[in-house]
Amino acid sequence: MEDHKPKLLGQLASTAICGNDITSSCLYVSALAIGYAGRWAPVCLLFVAATLYLFRSIYAEVVGAMPLNGGAYNALLNTTSKYRASIAACLTILSYMATAVISSNEAMHYLHSLWHGLPIIPATIGLLAVFMLLTISGITESAVVAIGIFLFHLFSMGLLLILGTIAVFTVGTEVLWQNLSTPAPGGVAAALFFGFSAAMLGISGFESSANFVEEQKEGVFPKTLRNMWIAVAVLNPGMALLALALIPTPEVQSLYQETLLSQMGTLSSGSWLGTLIGIDAVLVLSGATLTSYVGVTGLVKRMTLDRCLPSILLKESRFRTPWPIIVGFFVLSVSVLLITKGELASLAAVYTISFLLVMALFAVGNLLLKIKRSQLPRPTRASYLTVLMALVAVLVATFGNARLNQAYLIVFLEYLIPTVLVVTLMLMRQPILQLGVFLLDEARRGVRKERRTAEAVDSSVKVAWWARIGRSINRWEERLRGTLARIQTQPFVFFTRGDNLENLNRVMLYIRENEHTNRVKFVSVYQEENEVPPRLAEHLAFLDEVYPEIDIEFLAVQGEFCPDLIDSLSRQWGIPTNLMFIGSPSGHLQYRLADLHGVRMII
Repeated sequence: MEDHKPKLLGQLASTAICGNDITSSCLYVSALAIGYAGRWAPVCLLFVAATLYLFRSIYAEVVGAMPLNGGAYNALLNTTSKYRASIAACLTILSYMATAVISSNEAMHYLHSLWHGLPIIPATIGLLAVFMLLTISGITESAVVAIGIFLFHLFSMGLLLILGTIAVFTVGTEVLWQNLSTPAPGGVAAALFFGFSAAMLGISGFESSANFVEEQKEGVFPKTLRNMWIAVAVLNPGMALLALALIPTPEVQSLYQETLLSQMGTLSSGSWLGTLIGIDAVLVLSGATLTSYVGVTGLVKRMTLDRCLPSILLKESRFRTPWPIIVGFFVLSVSVLLITKGELASLAAVYTISFLLVMALFAVGNLLLKIKRSQLPRPTRASYLTVLMALVAVLVATFGNARLNQAYLIVFLEYLIPTVLVVTLMLMRQPILQLGVFLLDEARRGVRKERRTAEAVDSSVKVAWWARIGRSINRWEERLRGTLARIQTQPFVFFTRGDNLENLNRVMLYIRENEHTNRVKFVSVYQEENEVPPRLAEHLAFLDEVYPEIDIEFLAVQGEFCPDLIDSLSRQWGIPTNLMFIGSPSGHLQYRLADLHGVRMII
């Protein structure tokens, strides 16, 4: 019913949810860039803003063509294999997990500077729990909180820039010229390279909007990209330049790495502004934690619908939110916090490298979209030069961060490998279950042999014992066969307009390699009977013999291929729309992919 349709987010709410993450970076990235680049820090941050400008069109093209939750996962899912897409998803989940832990923990450190009796670890867990409950209550309700935090943060940062600039002209520019005359650490080239690499952490959160695009109103997504870019281009270089004008570089590096902006506020207008900036830091870093919850919920929900994760994750609360995903993310984040005991340097390395790799994979997804889905309509197109320049910039930053954090690369792998392993097990659950059935069948035969031996020697105790073992094996085998049957009997649908045998075979190869099913429906939608491809039935009969393990069914459906028809067939057959496939539209489809209820492209 209409009343149950979710409310879609407007420009301000959508920008606030992802903007809290990306704009909170000015609280720490200026000190980070100054530490590696010295007087060249504002230039490094301008390079970062230029890189982000390139990614605006890259993200707008991919999400404009395929406006579905999932970010880099969605981009690769529709252009390459499900397993490769899942690797991108694992990196994104790692990035969100690290964002939640780091942001919430740093927020509590700022709060501790205002209230010295605060226990940081319990307070961090409490903050994570608060945002878990907010996310379960619904994204629109969460967005109200995000908007309040976002507007207060922009006000605080704007006030600091204005009052700080006035203070510089009032007190004098001696500190600024002193810092600008100080040679860069390691030389200009090293300063620019490592400063740029470290400063790329300042655009983390830019990918978040793509992970909940389905909850946004039409046309809002590109506006969120524009708004985030403007905020980053103004705040981050501006804060770094103001820091150079107010505080000597050695003091930034030795004393104010974690509370630079609070100190800038105190120097500009007194302790009241420093306290205000501290309060703002607590709030906006908390908002970044909310961004993690919202982003990971959209991504994991999409992966679960695509059968990459257990379907139990889709159980909904009374607010129609997938609470197992949200609660599970809370548990994982708390476990990471407790394991690291608040020592988050290693998580920061995981955060940076995973985030940059997600950005790189999104650029790769854009290139694959251009090559494999060239006819797919999209409102924006990024040039090949734009994509390649952005990809090179991100790879350079990834290499730089790997150099800066060599000791933590093993930590990154320790988090990544278990995450990939879970997804791999899900994608390989069919052969794993088949192996289990085979081993149990062999065990059952061995038990029968031992039982017959016991009966031959008239050992009633052994006969009863082997009988119990045999019954237990039979129960387990029945359970595994039942689970396997439930997985395999889920039908998939492919809508075809033609009867090209090569294309039809590519569909079968994709389904056999990426999906767990033994039933595929090929559907031809027609308005006049002569529109049904003449050799389609013949070719499908041939493929049915070529793939004996998969039951191929051909259906000709009269009507117009449109969103209403897809929805009707989905309800009639009990097949989710994300398990329905099409080939890449060649300009004949009058509907956008966004209108087709999540139908996927596979050839």
